[in-house]
Amino acid sequence: MELAFVIEKFVLVTVIFLITLGIAAYSTLAERKIAGYIQGRIGPHRAGPGGLLQPLADGGKMFFKEEIIPSESNHFLFIAGPSLALLTASIGSAVIPWGKVLTIGGRAIELQVADINVGLLYIFGVVSLGVYGVMIGGWASNNKYSLMGAIRAASQNISYEIAMGLSIIALLMITGTLSLKGIAAQQEGFWADGWFTWNVFKQPLSFLIFIVCAFAECNRTPFDLPESENELVAGYHTEYSGFKLGAYLFSEYINMFVSSAVMSTLYFGGYNFPFMNDLGLSDNVIALLGIVFLFGKIFFFIFFFMWIRWTIPRFRYDQLMNLGWKVLIPLAIANIVITGIWMTVKDLI
Repeated sequence: MELAFVIEKFVLVTVIFLITLGIAAYSTLAERKIAGYIQGRIGPHRAGPGGLLQPLADGGKMFFKEEIIPSESNHFLFIAGPSLALLTASIGSAVIPWGKVLTIGGRAIELQVADINVGLLYIFGVVSLGVYGVMIGGWASNNKYSLMGAIRAASQNISYEIAMGLSIIALLMITGTLSLKGIAAQQEGFWADGWFTWNVFKQPLSFLIFIVCAFAECNRTPFDLPESENELVAGYHTEYSGFKLGAYLFSEYINMFVSSAVMSTLYFGGYNFPFMNDLGLSDNVIALLGIVFLFGKIFFFIFFFMWIRWTIPRFRYDQLMNLGWKVLIPLAIANIVITGIWMTVKDLI
């Protein structure tokens, strides 16, 4: 394998990992600031100018806080749970195309860690593994509230993964590929052949189902049943403290970042932006602007996650299951049928 290729990928992985950690850390501050604004109070503002050092203060507190492991718990699995949750959340970004090809010194650099032709299946595989981190942690704690939270997480994630998978099928029918790079490339620009190129305009119902399922997969309000504090103390992480608790909380924000990146790539053009080919800019400038636009879309979805959390109350468990099985899954199947009929009629005309 070429040395320059290995160095490129190592640098790209390092940069993406650091950006992911940075965004996840400052998402905790942004969430508290947005919550403070919505609730008419001041958010954290003591640590650094405007509270900018608050994530570092929180991280230091988590790191140096006393770690408590219940004597009746399974010690190995108790540690493995948050480790698995953090690992699966971090590797999900490997197949996301962050921009077009960047040319430096005559060498074309792909802004994607791995362009595999089953990128979407990889994402679903990683997401389905993430729930094991929650289940293992909840079971290993030997606490009835933690166990209840783990059971809720398992049933919720499995239920909404079905609806999410079915919603994607209609999108795959029109794109014809499982590669995220291929799907992003098909949405180049914003308008072509008399219609919008972004998939959200071609598959709006698929996007709505996908974003609802993404909320459930990230255990975000109104789908935070696995950790509802007024019913289960803190749910699956009741017995966790210090850095292990921080790993669970941190993985939630990383999941939110990766979900936002996936939704931006699948439905909102990824790194593409309107009139990108009509501005007369060089390929490198377009590639750099594409990265900026992609992160702009990601930040919008992260804000949307936070806005919903502090606006809509938590569902009851039966309401959550009814929405998943009786509404989202039938809608996703209907969308597949409608898309199939539309494609058939289009071919016949």
